[in-house]
Amino acid sequence: MSRQKDYSKRIFTIPNIISMFRLFLIPVFIWSYLILENTVLTVILLAVSGLSDIVDGFIARKFNMISDVGKVLDPVADKFTQFAIITCLIFRFNYMIIPFVFLLIKEVSDVITGIAVIKTTKTVNGAEWHGKLASVCIYIMMVAHIIWPLFTGGGQIPTVVSIVLVAIATAATILSFVLYTVRNIKLIKNRKKEPEEEPAQN
Repeated sequence: MSRQKDYSKRIFTIPNIISMFRLFLIPVFIWSYLILENTVLTVILLAVSGLSDIVDGFIARKFNMISDVGKVLDPVADKFTQFAIITCLIFRFNYMIIPFVFLLIKEVSDVITGIAVIKTTKTVNGAEWHGKLASVCIYIMMVAHIIWPLFTGGGQIPTVVSIVLVAIATAATILSFVLYTVRNIKLIKNRKKEPEEEPAQN
């Protein structure tokens, strides 16, 4: 049998290159939405970004190309995309500042506690279900606001629908923030409680 390659320490893997591509799409999206005000192109760019995210994860799992860099780069691409889209939406929906603020708090906290976990445990932990749930809710909220005019002849999304989607996305973000914080603190505390290995006796 051929020995399976170890991609854990590699930087330039196919999934990582796809994540980099998603980062390059962000300024194009902003240009399309705010400058061109082209809803169709904006939706296409979002679809390409979302599809590439799915392909990225599939390739990483299918071909065992999961790497430490990818564990960081993939969520970074997700979050930068989310921040960019929400920032664009704030120009048209002022209350979008609410999910933006909570998402910012969550991500700053995740970065701080995540770095502490890496330094303490020497491991990089992947995303959990609640983080993915929050991302799904945020994307549904954002996509709904962007594509609504396509199906209503240019009309804006109803205020009630908009507020409900914002509330759900914000609640999911807060839940993920709490659970990630609890997880990271536990990992740090458990590691610190582990007894140091005694030197081997000759």
